[in-house]
Amino acid sequence: MSERPIQILMIDDDEDDFFLVTELLRDISPGQYTLEWAPTYQKGVEAIERKAHDIFLVDYRLGPHTGLDILHHFQEMHYSMPVIMLTGKGDYAIDQEAMKAGAYDYLVKGEITADLLERSIRYALDEYKHLRTIEESERKYFGIFEKAHDLIILADCDKNIIDANPAALRRLQYAKEDILRLHLRELFTFQEQSEQFLENICNDGVAGTQEYEFKTRDNKKLFVLINAVMLDEAEQIFLCVIQDITEKKREEQEKQHQEKFVITGRIARVIAHEVRNPLTNILLAVSQFKEEDEVVAHDDSALYTDIIERNCTRINQLITELLDSTRMIELHTAEHGINQLIENALRLAQDRMQLHEIRLNKQLVTPDIKVNADDEKVVIAILNIIINAIEAMAPGKGILTVTTRRNQDKAQVQISDNGIGIPEEKISRLFDPFYTNKAKGTGLGLTSTQNILLNHKGTIHVDSEQGKGTTFTITLPAV
Repeated sequence: MSERPIQILMIDDDEDDFFLVTELLRDISPGQYTLEWAPTYQKGVEAIERKAHDIFLVDYRLGPHTGLDILHHFQEMHYSMPVIMLTGKGDYAIDQEAMKAGAYDYLVKGEITADLLERSIRYALDEYKHLRTIEESERKYFGIFEKAHDLIILADCDKNIIDANPAALRRLQYAKEDILRLHLRELFTFQEQSEQFLENICNDGVAGTQEYEFKTRDNKKLFVLINAVMLDEAEQIFLCVIQDITEKKREEQEKQHQEKFVITGRIARVIAHEVRNPLTNILLAVSQFKEEDEVVAHDDSALYTDIIERNCTRINQLITELLDSTRMIELHTAEHGINQLIENALRLAQDRMQLHEIRLNKQLVTPDIKVNADDEKVVIAILNIIINAIEAMAPGKGILTVTTRRNQDKAQVQISDNGIGIPEEKISRLFDPFYTNKAKGTGLGLTSTQNILLNHKGTIHVDSEQGKGTTFTITLPAV
């Protein structure tokens, strides 16, 4: 028995029926129920709006109104409560209509007994409690599903996507109706990864957290951690909670670049010290040889000494360039608009773009974003990337896309080409000193670019796909 009596409202225009139900409730269990009577539709509505009752007994016939009007009033109030409809004998169609409109049960007047009434009330209250529990669970699930920052996808072992939360739609750049037409494998970059994941979840019922590579609708790469669990064994439906770790991996790569850059600078200084001393001695020795007349008199000796001198000088120049590209540089900073720096670099590259018939696509943010920068050095860094992009594209077919945007407290620049792309295994070496694919390149251009940006507390990141092109992303702290 509950701590307080169950509050029942009976809406019925027949007082005899009210007294009958009162007696039946008293027979069931005295003190367990409190019955209030509303003799008209209007009084019934007023009592309902007080929201003071646990269950409602409603007569179908209420003068010009019906019990269905009462059920509709509940719906208009968005107030869901257990209602038992009281109908006349033989009103089977009315009984079914009442159940469709939201009644929990129906009782036929003239056939109501104490046991039948008690069983109907208990059933309606139990069903109401059960439905409220389900609704509360659904609300909690819906709140987690809708508001979660992680990507959540519901799918089945036929690889169909059943549902996706707003975070997944935003990050993967799909509309709801579009993603529901996809197979789950279409989100994976590599087929073998998708097959491995589906084999784990569909055969074992669980897939432990593991890293995979996804692609967005416009083929941008995403690194994700997926934790999946089977929700329905019979239907083979599983839930994927997907954590986007793209930015985290990018930050780790940038940290590695910075550490690598510091180590490279140290090695460069050691090399410069250890190599320049022997070089100096070689050049002094060659100079001494050339001062002796008998050595100079022989053409072969002069030829060889010239070769030695030229190559020693070349080595010395390379060491100087290596030191310049890896040492901390002195900056003369002032506030500059990032768009203006881009325009200056593009102006310096204009002749090359015209020579290669490159089409320029500028998407510069408004208003311009101010950065503290040594404008000459930042322009050189941007110019190095633009020239690399131009040389990677086929003449007459190249499209150079330059985009600027604000990303929280940073100015972001993206320089994209539709050139040959860079193999995955070579991307990690792009900023290494002397690494180049150019026949006459020194391999120090991107090393110097990275140095300039790191000295500005900025970052540089590369995304590339062979045959489709490359995107360099630069970030600098905004003022």
